[in-house]
Amino acid sequence: MGQGNLHVSQNAPSDSVRGRGLSPRRLVEKVGPLLRSPFHRDFPPPGMGSTPINLLPGLSVPNPIARRPVETLGRIGPLEVRLARSAGEVRQAQALRYRVFYEEMAAVADPATLVSRRDRDAFDRICDHLLVLDHDAPEPSRFGRPRPRIVGTYRLLRQDVAEAHGGFYTAGEFDIATLLARHRGARFLELGRSCVLKPYRNKRTVELLWHGIWSYVLQHGMDVMIGCASLEGTDPDRLALPLSFLHHHARAPEPWRVGALPERRVEMDRLPRDAVDAKAALHALPPLIKGYLRVGASVGDGAVVDRQFGTTDVLIVLPVSAIAARYVNYYGTDASRHAA
Repeated sequence: MGQGNLHVSQNAPSDSVRGRGLSPRRLVEKVGPLLRSPFHRDFPPPGMGSTPINLLPGLSVPNPIARRPVETLGRIGPLEVRLARSAGEVRQAQALRYRVFYEEMAAVADPATLVSRRDRDAFDRICDHLLVLDHDAPEPSRFGRPRPRIVGTYRLLRQDVAEAHGGFYTAGEFDIATLLARHRGARFLELGRSCVLKPYRNKRTVELLWHGIWSYVLQHGMDVMIGCASLEGTDPDRLALPLSFLHHHARAPEPWRVGALPERRVEMDRLPRDAVDAKAALHALPPLIKGYLRVGASVGDGAVVDRQFGTTDVLIVLPVSAIAARYVNYYGTDASRHAA
């Protein structure tokens, strides 16, 4: 049941609670609304609310302010990387995504998104949210206590969680079912909704995000990372150079190759191989995609136009075994480089 719902034990007494004159059912009716929190409307990270409040013997409620332990995945100076530990932090990450995707880029907001000024969808409920926080730039909270500013975020979805809740986000654009079937037994991690606040788009912030992902991969024993990466714009002909470069020079080897869904597919090989200026194409690629390629990733077969976000998406496939050794050595085989 969702946050804010009361749970009454089957063994709870049916008569009035001694000395109070209220049956458990009546107590539920009176106390329930007072315990409801914003969390039942949003998407708390897994583990929140797991410690119940025992009101009376046989009567307990989910704890609306429960938090899982804080675990720092890495730190560089005032910047820290860790998972979101509250629904409030998830909302801050959604607000950051709105600022980048809708205000800075070309995403088209529906009325609900405009009102909330947050980028959100149903996948936020089941994902872990990786955050970079700046402790030197505190922001006030609703209770007046300053909190570090969230300046970068990534959304992480493990295969076991995805399969328990209807699948990966990526499956709406690419035929990843064939990839999962081909590598049955491998543990997949989906990366998505990556963004960094403009003043923080530098080596330190990106390095911390990658350090956080690498720590997460090691902690959960993940084998393959996948996800959609975007080129800005919805006209594939205007993106012919970078798309053709990716098709000819970065397409995944056959065992890892995945096609775009037929009904959404646009071709990437818009220029012949010998007409592609590699240097100019690399310059035209977004930094995130170039970063993936440097680490050892490859791309799927075919692209997808996402008109809501004003982008053309390619599929990134990165088996952990394909990560360049220099990056493994740089961050540490135990993710110790920036360990706090």
